[in-house]
Amino acid sequence: MNFSVDKSMEILERTPAILNTLLKGISDEWLFNNQGPETWSPYDIIGHLIHGEKTDWIPRMEIILSGSGERRFEKFDRFAQFEASKGKTIDELLDEFTSIREKNLLLLRSKNLREADLAKTGIHPAFGEVTLAQLLATWAVHDLNHIAQISRVMAAQYKTAVGPWVEYLGILGNTKTT
Repeated sequence: MNFSVDKSMEILERTPAILNTLLKGISDEWLFNNQGPETWSPYDIIGHLIHGEKTDWIPRMEIILSGSGERRFEKFDRFAQFEASKGKTIDELLDEFTSIREKNLLLLRSKNLREADLAKTGIHPAFGEVTLAQLLATWAVHDLNHIAQISRVMAAQYKTAVGPWVEYLGILGNTKTT
């Protein structure tokens, strides 16, 4: 599939509802367990998504569209959520994510981006020159990546409980699927 802002919006608009449905009202064992050291829980992932909404996608889009000579992105802190989420409930985080995502999508729509805009570039601290189209495509895939990650982390909590069916459950790291 070729990149399209409209197709990306189909994903970006749905992510908050998917996460709210999956995570609101479930027990802490689902929310706070991870897959071991240096892995994230669903709670951590929601905090990460919020941080991205505040400091990554839209701020970087604005840098690209600014037309200024210096189009260098700030380095993204992939671990900022650990401090920023302290003391917040999952419902508070999900509400914050939903609210900021709605605002960001309104801003994105207001830009009325054209093909020439999508070809404009910024300078990523690790990758160098990237286009606005690549940034926006990554935003949508980033959502899908973290939805899959949340599902994988949650499924892992029952890895031993499923017994012999583990052989057929790809989400648990197995290759046989039905």
